[in-house]
Amino acid sequence: MNRLWKEFSKGLWKDLPPFKLVLGLCPVLAVTKTAYNGLGMGLAVIFVLALSNMLVSMLRRFIPAKVRIACFIVVAASLVVCVELLMQAYAYPLYLQLGIFVPLIVVNCIILGRAEAFASKNPVHLAVADGLGMGVGFTLSLTFLGSIRELFGSGTWFGMEVAGAWYKPVTFMIEAPGAFVCLGLVLAGMNALTNWQRKSKGLEAIEGPVHDCKTCGMCAGKPGM
Repeated sequence: MNRLWKEFSKGLWKDLPPFKLVLGLCPVLAVTKTAYNGLGMGLAVIFVLALSNMLVSMLRRFIPAKVRIACFIVVAASLVVCVELLMQAYAYPLYLQLGIFVPLIVVNCIILGRAEAFASKNPVHLAVADGLGMGVGFTLSLTFLGSIRELFGSGTWFGMEVAGAWYKPVTFMIEAPGAFVCLGLVLAGMNALTNWQRKSKGLEAIEGPVHDCKTCGMCAGKPGM
């Protein structure tokens, strides 16, 4: 149980995909004009990520090493088709809002990265825990970023009016440049919080990104720090 919680919880803060590992930034920047869009995209990623991890882990002994990436893409693509059909049937307006970024989940670096670095090397229960944790962390990140952009850019939250008539929306926040600025501010805040936590424990502050290619180990198949 401790191992399951460890693999699940790392995606909630330690290895938070968009802000700690800095992965999957295309949908993070593109679909977070509103909190609703961010939540919808996040739930779709949870579905694909958890099930793709499960299937890759179940089939890892049967997938030839030379074609493993192609097999991972086929698994992810099959699940994305399921997501598209479900969204078209039950959440068509959201599907229209997310547009091309729903099918692009197939090549999301988080999906392929977790399949290669973790699911293909671990048993099913740990792979599912990893996928769920990363997916929930990704969903919370998109919803949080979408909430900030929607509140400042439109004065609403999940489509509900929260600012009075006196508030003049900062429309820059729901434009493409605003997405980069908002992401940068969140990253700066999280790095500042991490350094404050380290200093409170008597450790040296980290200069630069918390995770980079040397510390992540994803491509080498090693667990990140």
